[in-house]
Amino acid sequence: MKKVIITAITALVLFSCQNDQTESSNSDTSAVTRRACASQEVLDAQLKADPTLAIRMNEIEAFTNQKLLTNRLVNGKIEIPVVVNVLYKTAAQNISNAQIQTQIDVLNKDFNAQNSDYGNVPALFSGVKANIGITFVLDQVIRKSTNKTSWGTNDAMKKTAQGGIAPTSPTTKLNLWSCAIGGGILGYAQFPGGASATDGVVIDSRYFGLSGAANAPFNLGRTGTHEVGHWMNLRHIWGDASCGSDLVTDTPTHNTANYGVPAYPHYSTCTGTPVEMTMNYMDYVDDNAMYMFSEGQKSRMAAIFLSGGPRAAFGI
Repeated sequence: MKKVIITAITALVLFSCQNDQTESSNSDTSAVTRRACASQEVLDAQLKADPTLAIRMNEIEAFTNQKLLTNRLVNGKIEIPVVVNVLYKTAAQNISNAQIQTQIDVLNKDFNAQNSDYGNVPALFSGVKANIGITFVLDQVIRKSTNKTSWGTNDAMKKTAQGGIAPTSPTTKLNLWSCAIGGGILGYAQFPGGASATDGVVIDSRYFGLSGAANAPFNLGRTGTHEVGHWMNLRHIWGDASCGSDLVTDTPTHNTANYGVPAYPHYSTCTGTPVEMTMNYMDYVDDNAMYMFSEGQKSRMAAIFLSGGPRAAFGI
């Protein structure tokens, strides 16, 4: 199991700037066979554009670790209102209210250990599997027709001036955008600490909720679960580096991302050769192969809702 050590060197590595993400200019309607989440790449671009973001995120890390040490975490149930912003060029992209509700339902099941596959968690991890205890309620659906073929990952879909839809009350409501992202990207989220004007989660319309067999293996709404996990300050389980850290103590160290439906047990070649928690929502496996958060991830998520935390307005 990993130890979380926050040092100046770690912070510099964690918040290094790498790539700018731009609007995709090409249509991309081919089926996606491997999960691709652009959250880390978008974070890198935001850090490059706003160096003060690294300072805010380091402060959030210090706050989170202090609360973990004192065990002063959220005591009670948080209910999060959700605004869904639908940007569409085709009828298929103009997803129905019924499909939108399926995504809310999936989030409620996955974040409350009510998913039907929760019982599949192996005995090795049964002691750390978690009921997060956060619920989601659909607050509003906003729709807008567009001529854009794809939106890319530069947050254009969140900006009215660029043809998108600005977020509604982002400090007290979770905004989801459903649109054609392009580039093989299923979705991306903004981590706590980013600008309110771009806060929320983007999910490609083909992978929003229970989207049908044609969009398998990403048709069970787990892209939403994965991205909302990022929005609640969770990192990819492999730490976006070879044998990296996700800043959680009870998740095994992974070599890198896993794809498809890995056979269990899948051993890491990192120090100690632990069995990887491939069924964790923050890995890259298919929708039907991810079905748990850990207690450490729960504590990390809970900390952001405390008084003084980056999402305290959602808390109690």
